[in-house]
Amino acid sequence: MLSDLSWGCSSRDSPLPAASCRDAPCSISRGFLLLHILGLGLGFFGGRSCSKNPLWERRFPTQPRRAEPHGAVPVPAGGPFSAAPFPPQVSWYRVTCPSREIRAPDPPEKMSGMQAVWPSGTECIAKYNFHGTAEQDLPFSKGDVLTIVAVTKDPNWYKAKNKVGQEGIIPANYVQKREGVKAGIKLSLMPWFHGKITREQAERLLYPPETGLFLVRESTNYPGDYTLCVSCEGKVEHYRIIYSSSKLSIDEEVYFENLMQLVEHYTTDADGLCTRLIKPKVMEGTVAAQDEFSRSGWALNMKDLKLLQIIGKGEFGDVMLGDYRGNKVAVKCIKNDATAQAFLAEASVMTQLRHSNLVQLLGVIVEEKSGLYIVTEYMAKGSLVDYLRSRGRSVLGAECLLKFSLDVCEAMEYLEANNFVHRDLAARNVLVSEDNIAKVSDFGLTKEASSTQDTGKLPVKWTAPEALREKKFSTKSDVWSFGILLWEIYSFGRVPYPRIPLKDVVPRVEKGYKMDAPDGCPAIVYEVMKKCWTLDPGHRPSFHQLREQLVHIKEKELYL
Repeated sequence: MLSDLSWGCSSRDSPLPAASCRDAPCSISRGFLLLHILGLGLGFFGGRSCSKNPLWERRFPTQPRRAEPHGAVPVPAGGPFSAAPFPPQVSWYRVTCPSREIRAPDPPEKMSGMQAVWPSGTECIAKYNFHGTAEQDLPFSKGDVLTIVAVTKDPNWYKAKNKVGQEGIIPANYVQKREGVKAGIKLSLMPWFHGKITREQAERLLYPPETGLFLVRESTNYPGDYTLCVSCEGKVEHYRIIYSSSKLSIDEEVYFENLMQLVEHYTTDADGLCTRLIKPKVMEGTVAAQDEFSRSGWALNMKDLKLLQIIGKGEFGDVMLGDYRGNKVAVKCIKNDATAQAFLAEASVMTQLRHSNLVQLLGVIVEEKSGLYIVTEYMAKGSLVDYLRSRGRSVLGAECLLKFSLDVCEAMEYLEANNFVHRDLAARNVLVSEDNIAKVSDFGLTKEASSTQDTGKLPVKWTAPEALREKKFSTKSDVWSFGILLWEIYSFGRVPYPRIPLKDVVPRVEKGYKMDAPDGCPAIVYEVMKKCWTLDPGHRPSFHQLREQLVHIKEKELYL
């Protein structure tokens, strides 16, 4: 078993040629130095002397006796201070000396000897507290989000910055690199839910017998209800879950808001069942959402989040202002099972997108008792459409309108370059920060360009004709929507196609109708809108070309 353990030594003992331990931390890793266990007591180490540790007075041999795991030295199974004789089975520890003090996370993270270097801009989440012992260190707490600034001479140490812009040196084995949730996998808040299967199919899935193995299925005898199937002492018991008055119950004494709460309850207490629920039978092809968000570094702890007040409402639940470790955040609180499942797709997409003009995901909390929480950066000035309507021409000048247009275009150029189609671009889905930066949000319909989409719930006035007619979505259909959004910006939040009944919009558009320029809109900006509304998608500009046109308009001050 290979683990990591940080011990201290003075910088003069560093085996690396760097000037100090801060630039290239001491790392007794390549010599695979053998610790000599000399009977009882604490003075069993043979190794480099260390001014801070009187136990390290004997010297390590300069060469390893045999090849062992990279960066490791043997330590007794009872621990480095065990009084037991050296056992035949040895636990191996990687020994590093990042400072002059003993610093070992509990438990330490394993570091791969072939770990790839993290480039500048990489986001990490802290897995342990790190207090730092030198002026160059950047202290952090478990759960903090850090951004890599540069690699040091030792790739196990990085220069990084925190959310408030403070920079310093951090140890790589105290943090986890954030990754996008893997594309193509099916995340589930209820991986034990198997949908419409029969009693016999459930019993086959729970074979071979294992007490506590369970799954939930839709009831075949009572439509609308569910069935909890539990393996117990060689048999499978089937418990009807009654759905009544928006509540779920097995015994009609204890009621639950959703299946997750019910399963959580019987996981901790059998409470009348033949056994408590011990091991879920995961539906083939699904991955537990909590496991995947934890693996990729996006799972947050509910204990660190304070919900303060409701700032928005929707069919899915509430949007709340929250406080996460002293920072204002926005939190989507989704309580219903089915709705929460749908929002997993949005959260998954957001883990793959990082741009200054996209609303940034901070993390996800999966609580079996209370649902799903999607935590994002807080945008103090709300949606762009409300901001435009409330301020109007007297507050927002031509330069500000063009800036919003450019902000959105740069975000969409990033999505275009990464092969994502937003599919719901509109001023209502753009948010404005405290410092007047517009950021695209609401990625519920965002998918990779190759995927299809049901058009049943699409906003007709913002959606390209080919997307409505043939379900053909592409970055060029997003370009059409961007033209509508430009019209919204320069009309200060008016609803598109004014005075035209909704049922008449698509027929008129397909015959070549284009909205007139909003009052006061610069002619050159209106020309950009019309290019976006070209009926043939292949003749529409790309977002890269649109950004270049808007930058040209800004630099030449053609918007005045």
